[in-house]
Amino acid sequence: MPRAEELEEFGLELESEHHSLIAETSAASPKTRRAALSVSSHSNGSVGAPPLAPASSRLRLHPGLLKWTLLIAACALVVFLNVGKEEEANEMIEGQLADDARNVSVANNQGGKTGKSSPAVDVGSFTLERLKATREAAQGLVDILEEYYSGSAQARRMLINAWEMPWHLDNVNATTKDAQRMDKLVDTIARALVSDDQKEFLIGTIGSSVAAGHDNCHYDSYENQMQRTFGPVWEAAGMTLTCQNAGEGGGCGDSHRNQVFCVQQNVSPDIDIVHYSWSYFEVGSDDALDSRESLIRWTQMLPKQPPVHVLNVLWKKSEKKEVELAEHYAQYGYNTYYMRTAHTLGGADYGPGPEEDYVIYENAHVGDGYHNVTRYGANESNPDRKASLGVVMRNWHPGPLGFELVADTFSFVYAQAMLKALALIETTVAEGKDPRDIWPAKRRIVLKSSLPKPIHCDPKYCVVDEAPTCLNYEKPTFGRWGARVEEPNGDLNPHKGTLQNWTVWNEPIDFWHMVGRQDEAVFQDRDDKEICRHLDNCAGMSATSAANGRVVFRLPKMEVGLVVICGCCGKDVAEEMFIQNERLEIRYNDVLLNRSSWDVFPNPKCARLVKEGGHVGPTGHAYLSVLARNLSKPVRISHLITL
Repeated sequence: MPRAEELEEFGLELESEHHSLIAETSAASPKTRRAALSVSSHSNGSVGAPPLAPASSRLRLHPGLLKWTLLIAACALVVFLNVGKEEEANEMIEGQLADDARNVSVANNQGGKTGKSSPAVDVGSFTLERLKATREAAQGLVDILEEYYSGSAQARRMLINAWEMPWHLDNVNATTKDAQRMDKLVDTIARALVSDDQKEFLIGTIGSSVAAGHDNCHYDSYENQMQRTFGPVWEAAGMTLTCQNAGEGGGCGDSHRNQVFCVQQNVSPDIDIVHYSWSYFEVGSDDALDSRESLIRWTQMLPKQPPVHVLNVLWKKSEKKEVELAEHYAQYGYNTYYMRTAHTLGGADYGPGPEEDYVIYENAHVGDGYHNVTRYGANESNPDRKASLGVVMRNWHPGPLGFELVADTFSFVYAQAMLKALALIETTVAEGKDPRDIWPAKRRIVLKSSLPKPIHCDPKYCVVDEAPTCLNYEKPTFGRWGARVEEPNGDLNPHKGTLQNWTVWNEPIDFWHMVGRQDEAVFQDRDDKEICRHLDNCAGMSATSAANGRVVFRLPKMEVGLVVICGCCGKDVAEEMFIQNERLEIRYNDVLLNRSSWDVFPNPKCARLVKEGGHVGPTGHAYLSVLARNLSKPVRISHLITL
């Protein structure tokens, strides 16, 4: 049977339960009712009264004192007569408390209701024991990182203040927007923790070669490091942390402009937090914030309405538009982290000159002014591998030590948010409420009318009730596709009986594709070299001649009627491969499309075939068919985007 102090360890307010039980006992047994009853017993066994000191045998009673002596004796007699009744009441209270403690333990360990009217709460699979273990793990991680970055003050400067809008962990001087931003993150984590059905917390990244981890072993990417750093905290909660890395190199021709349309295929549509990293592609771009704003709005249409967190490996400029976007979408958790700003805020002496000239950003430089190797590299026995794990930057990509800072930053912020979530869950249970009622797994539906007015993105495409869908042949993808290739002989195929022989093409790549030579030399003869292989690969639905005939895509339900196809491979293939290619015939629901109406969108590898108003055909579905005639070059469709 759990003791009262054991329940107090989990945050249950026993004092309020005492008062409640006393009131119930008094109501049930009027004979034991007192004007005021204390349940704190003194050492001599009396209840509610201080011990009486014995009178000295040598005390002489003057007439004036005799009256007081008799009065005291009478009071003592009253106390003596009532001690038995009060002890009986206390026995009833203690018995009721023991029963309630047993009921709380059963409910929390078995996830079942007690079936009686008591403070016991059915909390499901996230028991108070599990809550305690999770808190210990989260606090332990925070402590490790604070020590690693030379104390709480420096850790907070580097891991908290290097964001566009610094996170307010204690709400001191926090604005309403600051509080909303943190509340969204806390809410996201709390819902995952208390859900009986969710066993995996998903963080998914869409981005460039930086996100992919190029010039390093894939093992050293920030996503993999974050999974290893923050994962044990989720294991303490009985869950698994999975970090999906959908980053890809620039050789396929993609950018932030087209990949945001594919968020629910590139990463899972059930994602909890979305990461976005296109730092170098956004430099000098006049539409970078358009893409980000669209992504923020579209993710709120996904089941878990995940916050969007941006990784920028450059410096924080505090530009007005960046701040404005962060404030505009604070309630949806949006924020941006700047890796190089974190280096500066830590206070290391990098010498005179502008930040761009800091020696730590030279290619293959070892050490960032705080550490000379990653934590997991400290005990590495191979000197070449150990040196590799101390690299800050490789070309324009972060090295393992640069990525460690990124992984630590996200892990630190999320662990702090988890501690806040655990405190709220604990308070909720102590109040006799089921936390699953407060943080249900299913979110309230967000409609386009619920979101604030857009400030950058095109309302035609970003003010919608459904996120766009995508059929993306490039790798990797972790979610679900939108359009699909129709069976050539399917009864609903409007081109049934015609030649349909397009095939999926994958660009041939070497095992060591985009792995740095230093790591290739280390791992080339090792059995564990598979940890270095990168996931990304260019691909597309391909035709090389008229012998391939046509490919027919069944399109999903569309809100706007937008239809876009993208080509592979290259950054500006749309004009030659699609728009100017007279040897292609493209039909929509068997209606020949006029290529004069096509344009390049949303980036130069993609052609917009239908801007809006796409309708279903006579079968109740919409179809897009692409017919290859006498091609002079292969045609490869990497993406089919619909909205």
